[in-house]
Amino acid sequence: MITQSRPQQSQQPWYGMFAQAASEFPTTSLPILSGALPKDLKGSLYRNGPGRLERGGQRVGHWFDGDGAVLAVHFDSAQASGVYRYVQTAGYQAEAQADQFLMGGYGMLPAGSLWRRLRQGATKNAANTSVLALPDKLLTLWEGGHPHALDLTTLETQGLDDLGFLAPEQSFSAHPKRDPISSEIYNFGVSYGKQGHLHVYRCNPAGAVQRQTKIPLQGLPMIHDFVMAGPYLIFCISPVFLNPLPMLAQLKSYSDCLQWKPQQGTQILVIDRESLEVVSQGEADPWYQWHFGNGYVDDRGYVVIDVVRYADFNTNQFLKEVASGHPHTQAEGQLWRLHLDPQTSHVLETYKLMDRTGEFPVVDPHRVGQAHRHTYLSTRPTSDITTELFREIVSFDHASQQLSSVQMGDQAYCSEPIYAPDPDHPGQGWILTVVYQAASHTSEVWILAAHRLEEGPICRLGLPSVVPIGFHGTWLPSL
Repeated sequence: MITQSRPQQSQQPWYGMFAQAASEFPTTSLPILSGALPKDLKGSLYRNGPGRLERGGQRVGHWFDGDGAVLAVHFDSAQASGVYRYVQTAGYQAEAQADQFLMGGYGMLPAGSLWRRLRQGATKNAANTSVLALPDKLLTLWEGGHPHALDLTTLETQGLDDLGFLAPEQSFSAHPKRDPISSEIYNFGVSYGKQGHLHVYRCNPAGAVQRQTKIPLQGLPMIHDFVMAGPYLIFCISPVFLNPLPMLAQLKSYSDCLQWKPQQGTQILVIDRESLEVVSQGEADPWYQWHFGNGYVDDRGYVVIDVVRYADFNTNQFLKEVASGHPHTQAEGQLWRLHLDPQTSHVLETYKLMDRTGEFPVVDPHRVGQAHRHTYLSTRPTSDITTELFREIVSFDHASQQLSSVQMGDQAYCSEPIYAPDPDHPGQGWILTVVYQAASHTSEVWILAAHRLEEGPICRLGLPSVVPIGFHGTWLPSL
């Protein structure tokens, strides 16, 4: 058991998981704290997120700047083992040696004088946002650059990976979509120059590119996610645009150069996922989203999309404040549904599905791009959404329009829900999440029955040290 000193009391109990740099641990058998492991749960849970928000007495400028650390939990029918390691990026290694932040990031400028910042210029690849499990490696994804490859079992960093096709200026974003029938992988990247360009990739199950395209964009927008719906890839490009000049002059960080321009509306881009050709483009009312839940084509041929929708871009400020432990900006994102005509990109209808403020919408991976009944999210308490993090996991039933949920408990906080399908019972599965217990300053892995969340965890596993709540993960079933 790796012990950590308890952090000093902060305004928010959850800040304890961020107050100190997380401690790695080697492959370790995980104790069962309650319940029992499901006998059919066999595979690996991978989660990525910032593990270090401080170095040499300096805090990061934004939660997105923390160095990526990956947790793997390997399950078989009898036991579970875990391993937690930082991604050994070049920036991480250089800053570890110097014991200070050196490079710029999403919300940080490089260290030193303006002259030094102009000379250094490069942004650190934090490798901290998501993961993609390929047959022979785990990719840690960070949308500003190339992924890093890790060993699937030990999480040893193997280095930057261009997947055999990524040019230096191309990125491989943090939200790939995998077709549940063909296992093809779709992803994108945005490149900036005098004009922004959207690079769209169609890859085989091993990650080798089969087709790619380059689409000009209006301005220099920030695009975080997209949705696959039947034969289409849909991009809803919110009106958040980069003002590049202060960033190029090293006067402001990337985040501080992002501007909310609602008068320009949300741009809709529909792409044929076989040919990667543009089907249609249109415009809708302005909103911002980080994440889509899923999409599909209904009986009328219209596209149905579930998305966590914000009225504006204040969510970015809230996430910046999380790194300090004192968030105060109101940023409410709720699950919405929209219907659009893929041939015109015209939005036919939009409406809110639930009032709770939440994030990280996911579905059964067997239903990606297809009609689905349940959407799972992590939610924040309605009583204090400006200061709290996620305290509950909910399931929204699209057939009954009802919610079921499980609360983490007093001073307990959950990460994104990850759906692990039951291989022997189609349509059933488990929800996996990492929970931080602030009162004891410990972390756990919870296993929940996906369609019986209200019954609470069927198994709780103890982790050797605190694993901070991060961003995204995936489930890799055993062969």
